[in-house]
Amino acid sequence: MKQKNSYNYNELIDCANGNLFGEGNARLPLPPMLMFDRITEIKSGDGKFKKGLIKAELDIKEKMWFFDCHFKKDPVMPGCLGLDAMWQMVGFYLGWMGESGKGRALGVNSVRFTGEVLKKVKMATYEVDMKKVLKTEGGTVGFADGILKADGKQIYTAANLKVGVYK
Repeated sequence: MKQKNSYNYNELIDCANGNLFGEGNARLPLPPMLMFDRITEIKSGDGKFKKGLIKAELDIKEKMWFFDCHFKKDPVMPGCLGLDAMWQMVGFYLGWMGESGKGRALGVNSVRFTGEVLKKVKMATYEVDMKKVLKTEGGTVGFADGILKADGKQIYTAANLKVGVYK
């Protein structure tokens, strides 16, 4: 696989179908659980901790599936979906680095919500700063911090996201 620094929607779907990193390796979920439309930047040795940086975007549309079922007459994107997007990005980063195995979210130390993704928002942007990649006998674990911005305003923070890839 040729390592790129950005990925469009079709390439993300290729990843979800097992065609980007190879069969049995890290995959993104398929829609509707894929929580971003593109990865705009992915680099090793960059970011707040100089261990890697991933940026992604989700175009918010009025008819997104979660708006109709998350709080009747009070549509809001569930906070857990923003958190899941960050886990998805950490797993993608591990696959992008060439780590093999199936990806799994393992936890997060803290999450803080200071705003909401509502129908009026045009774009959610995510930034994940890798802190550490730990290789063990059983697999590889990535640790990162992440943020979500709604139309440029930071509204979520997540500290110590943890994702593993295991054979």
